[in-house]
Amino acid sequence: MAFIKLYRKKLEENYAFLDTIFKSRNIQWGVVSKLLCGNKIYLKEIIALGVREIHDSRVSNLKKIKALDPEIQTVYIKPPAKRSIESIVRYADISFNTEIYTIQLLSEEAVKQNKTHKIIIMIEMGDLREGVMGEELIDFYGTILKMPNIEISGIGTNFNCLSGVMPTQDKLIQLSLYKQLIEAKFNISIPFVSGGTSVTVPLLLKNARPMAVNHFRIGEALFFGKDLFTGNTIEGMHNDVFKLYAEIIEITEKPNTPTGELGENVAGNSFSMDAVTDLGDTSLRAILDIGLLDMQPQYIESDDTDITIVDASSDMLVIDISNSKKNYKIGDLVAFKIRYMGALYLLNSAYIEKIIE
Repeated sequence: MAFIKLYRKKLEENYAFLDTIFKSRNIQWGVVSKLLCGNKIYLKEIIALGVREIHDSRVSNLKKIKALDPEIQTVYIKPPAKRSIESIVRYADISFNTEIYTIQLLSEEAVKQNKTHKIIIMIEMGDLREGVMGEELIDFYGTILKMPNIEISGIGTNFNCLSGVMPTQDKLIQLSLYKQLIEAKFNISIPFVSGGTSVTVPLLLKNARPMAVNHFRIGEALFFGKDLFTGNTIEGMHNDVFKLYAEIIEITEKPNTPTGELGENVAGNSFSMDAVTDLGDTSLRAILDIGLLDMQPQYIESDDTDITIVDASSDMLVIDISNSKKNYKIGDLVAFKIRYMGALYLLNSAYIEKIIE
């Protein structure tokens, strides 16, 4: 059985690195836990770090977090669906919102539950996912101010989530200007300007963040230490908090070219001779006990750089070990580094064991 392992010490060191960055700049931040897919073993590890604010896009995961530690501030990080309003008010202290109709429903439900529900109004800044258009923001904000049991905690935005638009100093300044306009118009103070996610961390390291941007939501940088501008690992951070291990279940020298009439495989792909142009007639292939049901090959990379991933079917992954200097045997484990989307597939699979080192 394949398994994914979380390395506790590396997680702790990544957390300490980020916490130092944010505290030194007087920034409040929360951990985005959606990657963990509600796994209680790993959620406990996050809570043990001393995290006091956790963000997720599944209300069922926020419910688990509240059960583990009711004092943690929970944040629902996408516009709520109508059918989820009751549970969002119950289990999320804060939600991200973009629709007056939805906030009205949150208000009514908060009155029923005798609670004050906090919201962050998300603003469209070019990535074309969720967000209120800038020219509509003042009227939008004014309408929300009148709703009972709703507290506006701040404004925020997302970058690089749909269209790939990257954060810049100019865009963060624009977000800060929205704060100033609202405060001047309504004679209020906006506590938080949530300036984005892991993609914005490199701007902090360059001190290119306007002071008004004082809140961040961090997931990928915590677990993978990645600079999303360069694709490299941020100096001082680990890129292998998670690792995948899969067992070899067959090793055989096989032809590189299939024989017989060819059609599409289970993934809808067709074999191409271009893939074997530079190879010999045969190769030493190993089969691992993991497949497309649990992962996508493009999001994993073997620790053994001499291994080549050939392809995968639903439950098996074929690798070429011809050039490896290791003498692999049946039952050996092959280790893989994982990219963010790869970890998301693996952690969402009930068939992958979750382990802590």
